[in-house]
Amino acid sequence: MSTDLKALDVDGDVRVKHRQHPVWWVVTGLVVLAALGAANIFITNPNLDWGVVGEYFFSPQILRGLWLTIVLTVLSMAAGISIGVVAALMRLSPIRILRWVAWFYVWFFRGTPLLVQIIFWFNLAALLPEISIGVPFGPTLVELDVNDVVTPFTAALLGLALNEGAYMSEIIRGGIQSVDGGQDEAARALGMTGGRRMRRVVLPQAMRVIIPPTGNQVISMLKSSSLVSVTSLPELLYSAQLVYQRTFETIPLLVVASLWYLIVTTLLTIGQYYIERHFARGSLRHQPQTPVQIFTSGIRRLVSTPPQKGGRP
Repeated sequence: MSTDLKALDVDGDVRVKHRQHPVWWVVTGLVVLAALGAANIFITNPNLDWGVVGEYFFSPQILRGLWLTIVLTVLSMAAGISIGVVAALMRLSPIRILRWVAWFYVWFFRGTPLLVQIIFWFNLAALLPEISIGVPFGPTLVELDVNDVVTPFTAALLGLALNEGAYMSEIIRGGIQSVDGGQDEAARALGMTGGRRMRRVVLPQAMRVIIPPTGNQVISMLKSSSLVSVTSLPELLYSAQLVYQRTFETIPLLVVASLWYLIVTTLLTIGQYYIERHFARGSLRHQPQTPVQIFTSGIRRLVSTPPQKGGRP
């Protein structure tokens, strides 16, 4: 390898420099020009009206919608993960009827659109006007009006959580099945119970597979919560819609909602990165650097003098 294609970094590791073809410089220049053009259109377009964006970015109505979106995301994901764990364990159960029930649940909720499910739960009263709780084939103990029980918030939570549970079931089942069977057999030989084997041996290894898609599901849930605007629940998107229906500032209010979604998604992505890093400790020989470490090492590399061949650094 040519000496101009390799160098030592400040930690003494060999870094290989790839030969740069002129075509790559041309492609890079075109991409940069396209990005600058898109940014220029986005920033200077008067129809975006950044003054209106700034005026409503921290308005109480938008912030209340943002808070409801976050609450809906957290509750739906918590319920979805709980349902997913139960459904995954049922799919892996040796009892055939449990496997069939769990398979049907996953098949049904993955096979129908989320928007249809939300609308269905919102109009449940048209199918079941009343819910009765009592002894089967005996007296009724409690009778509830469905319109009083299934509010827009309850309908949204039911639709999002049940749909999410179906996807989480498959994610968790795939993570558990990714663990080598010998691990479970070794733990069984040591006399561990089923629950202890799952907690101490299987789940810690399965989490490395489960966490990345779960992070994607959380971000997807945050954005999917905007679908509940069809039930007039004042989450972030519906709050923006209420404002621009009054002011006719459609595009600026959609920009406000998009910026808040981007901010929350960025925070969730950072959290996912550190959770993945935590569960990767047992499998990676070298932990990937955090953004802070990458920044500080870059600064150190800039201020350090690289060692010269045949001489002292």
